[in-house]
Amino acid sequence: MSESAKKDDGGGRVTLVRGDITEQDVDAVVNAANSSLLGGGGVDGAIHRRGGPRILEECRALRASRYGRGLPTGQAVATTAGELPARWVVHTVGPVYAKSEDRSALLASCYRESLAVAAGLGARTVAFPAISTGVYGWPLDDGARIAVRTVREALAAGTGPFDEVRFVVFDERAREAFAAALEE
Repeated sequence: MSESAKKDDGGGRVTLVRGDITEQDVDAVVNAANSSLLGGGGVDGAIHRRGGPRILEECRALRASRYGRGLPTGQAVATTAGELPARWVVHTVGPVYAKSEDRSALLASCYRESLAVAAGLGARTVAFPAISTGVYGWPLDDGARIAVRTVREALAAGTGPFDEVRFVVFDERAREAFAAALEE
């Protein structure tokens, strides 16, 4: 894991690392979940596989109680992190990208709501993936700008207090997009 682009945004450091989200030693890892909360591909599948059955068990309980129709896009909810090095997983459902409809407010909501849930848990460190930029088709540069801007705005508004909010990206292309967004 290599680290780059550290910046202090008033409410804590915003950092960028290229690495594996399931290996982050933070209080809360954010999962780019699907609305079923029952696992899937990409980040969601990796978190469920590495975290073990306790995460799925808690997700099933959430589906049986508050989220019978699934977690709405842009919202967030927490479970245990199971066997991950984190304490909690904050699940959020990103929007599918559509050229014909501006869904950027829903993407921003994923970051804002995830930080609010993490703050409510008492988390001091949070790791985010690049929500919606994989199979949901969100253009990487735009997704990075929305992510960085929303996190900075939330920290400036007093969401937290966080010591660190970390963006964890899988490849060099994503690292470059988030590094550029952090420099803006």
